[in-house]
Amino acid sequence: MTDSSPARVLSDDELDLLELALGGAISPAALASALAGAAVGPLGTSRTATVLTDAENTPLARLTAQDDGGAGLEPLKPLATAVGPQWDPAVRRPAREVRAEVAGTAGPQEDADVLGLLVTEAPTRDEADAAVRLAAGADLVLLLVPAARRAPGHGTVGAPGLVRAAHGLAADLGARSGRRPVTVVVPWPGAASVGTAPGAPALTDVAAAYGARRTETLTDHRTPATAQAVTALPQVHDDAVRALYPQASAAEVTRAAGGARRAGAVVFFTGLSGSGKSTVARALAAELEDDGLGTTLLDGDEVRHHLSKGLGFDRESRETNVRRIGYVASLVARHGGIAVAAPIAPFAQGRAEVRALAEQAGGRFVLVHVSTPLEVCEARDRKGLYARARAGEIPDFTGISSPYEEPTDADLVIDTTDVPVAEAVERVRRHLTAVLG
Repeated sequence: MTDSSPARVLSDDELDLLELALGGAISPAALASALAGAAVGPLGTSRTATVLTDAENTPLARLTAQDDGGAGLEPLKPLATAVGPQWDPAVRRPAREVRAEVAGTAGPQEDADVLGLLVTEAPTRDEADAAVRLAAGADLVLLLVPAARRAPGHGTVGAPGLVRAAHGLAADLGARSGRRPVTVVVPWPGAASVGTAPGAPALTDVAAAYGARRTETLTDHRTPATAQAVTALPQVHDDAVRALYPQASAAEVTRAAGGARRAGAVVFFTGLSGSGKSTVARALAAELEDDGLGTTLLDGDEVRHHLSKGLGFDRESRETNVRRIGYVASLVARHGGIAVAAPIAPFAQGRAEVRALAEQAGGRFVLVHVSTPLEVCEARDRKGLYARARAGEIPDFTGISSPYEEPTDADLVIDTTDVPVAEAVERVRRHLTAVLG
């Protein structure tokens, strides 16, 4: 039976807030207030609940905002996960679970000293020293790492790097204080606009929901000299160039360095709905971004929502959608970036056109066929699309009422039935590294 409630497609920042709410770190009312403050898409009232979905239109939760300011939140499907240290279930745990562990370890007494250290940037030596001082005498230390789903700005340490740095800090703190802290990844919006929306929580309040009874942000403990040195880091290369070369030569060396770029690439996933191509593509894009490579993710459902809004699912519309994806991907590759695309792309002709566009732009092209069998895809179906297609509710559904032409020219073939996401990502990364040289 189809849910008639209006749907709200959540951004990455809003998915972080939803994960916090489902884990017990913020209240459903705070989530409803933050989403209403963002003023994007419908939000129900006590008379009309809202189904919250991800960009793939998977129903994740049903939110009912009450007229009295309260709200109800009903989970529907698990949120999609990816690979990388920020997704390790050993550290990415619901707030209620961490809070219960804290109470069992430090005790429920009000005077128990549970210190929450917020790791919002890669810690400097100053902050490592400060962590030792701050942890002295604490009954328990939580190392809280805010991690956003959205990609960081260029030159900024993103969630994977931040978690790795936090693990290093935890080991150092354990060695110097005799007690290793509990490291916890906290979903946190990457955009200030959502994080400061009316009703959105403060990070210190979220830390308290995880069990911290006092909270310190490590960057607050940088010395002025260290803060100045961190700010000046981008200028170090230019300063070194000016010290080595006379003015005219320095200008040319700087200009050449600024214009240097590597060859771009298009990594194009194709496969049935539910094959796992979007999951692998998202994880690959995050890993490449963490490697410092400028990466653009062009996922099928998100492209449909923006670039190809209004197109149908007949053959001509499908081919148009794939051509549009290919054109945008080729522009990314032309300028030295890496485009990762994950449409179904059921027809060989459309895939060939995308390959030609990428190569004409001077980019490398990698076709990945996610060959997961139809019966496995159908069994996994999170959105109930296959059942609706078999019932005749969705015409032109690939694999049911519309054909899928299996590639004969794929660079990689991966069946996610028995290949874990992390291994699939590593296979693609190895191949891409070899292609790019």
